[in-house]
Amino acid sequence: MTALPGETPGTVGTDTPQDTVSPPDTGAEGSAHADAPEAPGATEPPGDAAGAVEPAAEVSGTEVSGTDVAAAEDRPAVVPDAETGRADGDGDGEDAPAEESAGSPEADAVTADGTAEAPAVPELSEAQAELAAQRELRERIEKRKAEKTAPIAAGTGLSGTAAELLAAVRAVESGEKSGTAFFDSPAPAPAARRPEPAATAAQPPRASVPAAAPTPQAASPEALDAVRAVLVAGGAPEALGRPAVGVLGEQAAELLRTDPWQLLAVPGVRPEQADGFARALLGDGCGPDDGRRTAALVGWLLERAALQGHTALDAGAVRAALAERAVGDPDAAVRNAVEEGVALVFQEGDDLEPDDAEAADGAGLAEDADREPAQVLLGLDRYALAEESLADGLARLVNACEKAADWAEAAAAAPSPSAAELIRTTAAAGLVAHSGGEAARAEPAALIAAARGLGLRALGATHSEDGRRRLAAAVGDPDTAVTLAGLLSGAQGPGRDEDGALALDLLVVLDAPQLDVENAAVLVEALADGARLVLSGDPGVLGSAGAGRVFADVLAARACPQVVSRTPDPGPIGELVSGIGIGELHQVDAPGKEVVIVPVRDAGEAVHRTVQLVADSVPRAFSIPAEETQVITVGHGGAAGTRALNEALKQRLNPGPGRFGGFDPGDRVVHVPAPGRAVPGVVRSADAEGLRLDCGGVPVVVPQERVESSVRHGWALSAHQAAGMRWPAAVVVLPGDAAQALSRPWVYTAFGRGERHLSVVHGVDQALPHAVAHIPAQERTTRLRPLLEALPTPDAAS
Repeated sequence: MTALPGETPGTVGTDTPQDTVSPPDTGAEGSAHADAPEAPGATEPPGDAAGAVEPAAEVSGTEVSGTDVAAAEDRPAVVPDAETGRADGDGDGEDAPAEESAGSPEADAVTADGTAEAPAVPELSEAQAELAAQRELRERIEKRKAEKTAPIAAGTGLSGTAAELLAAVRAVESGEKSGTAFFDSPAPAPAARRPEPAATAAQPPRASVPAAAPTPQAASPEALDAVRAVLVAGGAPEALGRPAVGVLGEQAAELLRTDPWQLLAVPGVRPEQADGFARALLGDGCGPDDGRRTAALVGWLLERAALQGHTALDAGAVRAALAERAVGDPDAAVRNAVEEGVALVFQEGDDLEPDDAEAADGAGLAEDADREPAQVLLGLDRYALAEESLADGLARLVNACEKAADWAEAAAAAPSPSAAELIRTTAAAGLVAHSGGEAARAEPAALIAAARGLGLRALGATHSEDGRRRLAAAVGDPDTAVTLAGLLSGAQGPGRDEDGALALDLLVVLDAPQLDVENAAVLVEALADGARLVLSGDPGVLGSAGAGRVFADVLAARACPQVVSRTPDPGPIGELVSGIGIGELHQVDAPGKEVVIVPVRDAGEAVHRTVQLVADSVPRAFSIPAEETQVITVGHGGAAGTRALNEALKQRLNPGPGRFGGFDPGDRVVHVPAPGRAVPGVVRSADAEGLRLDCGGVPVVVPQERVESSVRHGWALSAHQAAGMRWPAAVVVLPGDAAQALSRPWVYTAFGRGERHLSVVHGVDQALPHAVAHIPAQERTTRLRPLLEALPTPDAAS
């Protein structure tokens, strides 16, 4: 095997930053929201142990025993991510209600002695703000449901718990039971919907998406004093006062006094802590089956599931989790939560409608002993609204598009057969799904160029600023590409037309796997009737940071024409990643050392080799400077997680006292302006206004009070944070304690981030080939696919 020039095998030198490495905490990346700011001290338990597998071929043709290699793989954990509280890209519905590790951010927020610092109040994302303003959409959704007639007695088509759940939800819908949301917070005034095609110009246009995620309104001193008094009386830290008011509103003190378990709505609070708070306030007047407690627990479980990517959760899993929390009658607890409006209940594949049950009985299915019982799902209102709105919006695009367009000449001039196929398909459809690897991104670029050549208002939206630059270069026009966040906020793109819709005829969304259900609902709602939407992405990468799996559900539902690129990714890295995508870890020829493996014995050596690679070996061998090399590791905690690696890399590449809130000019950072977004940047300076960053050429000022919660060092990232971006060189770090957190999507995503060179710091032995071969993406429980399959889309093609 060959080492990079100037490298020789050897042990970890005395300069190994052992003193900077935190103790192992199994902090494997496990976040569907892994680009949120780091939560110090958070840990994650490992996933399923990797089983024994047959020896596999080496990943590359070059192995380096010195400092120039890396071999990596990863399985997304289903537990909350150490930095973000979300599970890795592909959450597992069965694990969603399980208790998080003791070191999670939630556990850190309120310690047993009530002295820990309270977490910051979460900000509403742009999608949440828009969805809150679209609550009137429910009226249309309910109207569609009401068109189904002949209601029957609840439970006719079901039995047992399912029948009881049906009775409960029908009671809420009929108004017999209260439907007030449990964790209700003030929402913005409803925004006007875009007029229907026949509407007059006098109708008000739909309001545009706010330019930035709104921050919670400042709490009044009176409200803060009142809630702090209640917290102290219940033995909770006063520091929770501000986030409690931010979540519960000015009436937080009264709410907590009458229902102490509403403290669970505050981020970071765990059930056992809320139980202690309730006992201190209510004494013997509360117990494990108190309706207030069980309702709060159901809401908390569903929120935890959403953090792991699920938009709904199996009712049986919820009941099992309640039983683990000492709830004596989980069935009654679920019924109570539904009656109180904490959760909505659905049958798998469709809303739990009485006429569906009646139809099943009429077909004789109820008497079929072999028929599997219907799966009952529980979900939160916000995700139910988003999924139903998205399904309706996608069907609208499919059916409202003019399909007689003649783009034959543009297709004939396309640069590749796959690009020509994409152009022809888009000409005849309002919604198209396009899948392919990195090289296939040239095809959407060709489509945008062709559409603009036909005089259409065409635009491409990407997940990251890096992706936007690459798309603009491929199209040859900087005005043809925006980031999705910039488009939704109005900071980028063509703006809105007189009806409040985006002034576009064609929108191509690249990095579509990163699109969560709430942002997707906002985006589709913003498109005018007749506009075309192309969802393009690589199905093999990690999923979205937010809840849902929009791209995967659209593909699975076959709700629209699908174009699969035949353009392979070139070079040894492309060959390696393509093999991983089908579950095979091939040995590849890398004559130019495009792929290098660096075996290590332990996490300390992994940190040492990584620093050498970034600072010395890669720059010397490939003339790629350190600032263009990105380190990617499995998790944020552990002895070789992002925290330890960032500390070691800062000491080597940009040492300093951290005089600007822990940062110095020249530090590489990642800025999280809103949940689900990670924007790499470099610190330039700081002043009274805040920390000044350069984020891909865009100046950004982060207010002082937001620095700690939204900025972290960025020499090392998680795979989720790196998704949608590429660098000239990537160093993927796989320490031994990451073995059980590896999966095929993680390996596929991480290994594909390097354009010219990939080093794999390999310390997981056979766990890498095992993950690639046997650990695919973990499913998320969502309702979008059955909703799409149920909607009439006569023009959709398979």
